[in-house]
Amino acid sequence: MEKQIKLDEKSAQEFVSAASKCKFDIDVFYNRIIIDAKSILGLLSLDLTKTLTVKCYGEDEDFNRVLSKYAAG
Repeated sequence: MEKQIKLDEKSAQEFVSAASKCKFDIDVFYNRIIIDAKSILGLLSLDLTKTLTVKCYGEDEDFNRVLSKYAAG
């Protein structure tokens, strides 16, 4: 599953916290950069003014709720 999201520094913490509770891999993409969604330092190294793409390799209801909260567009 892929979704487009927009984050700021504060929402990035909530996003990483929710991602860390998932038992499957989650990647965040921007241009050619791929970051593990469970890494706060990795996520903060991205340009958070841009729309990011999140790719989930599993399904989690709570994480989907967080994704919907920060959906771009």
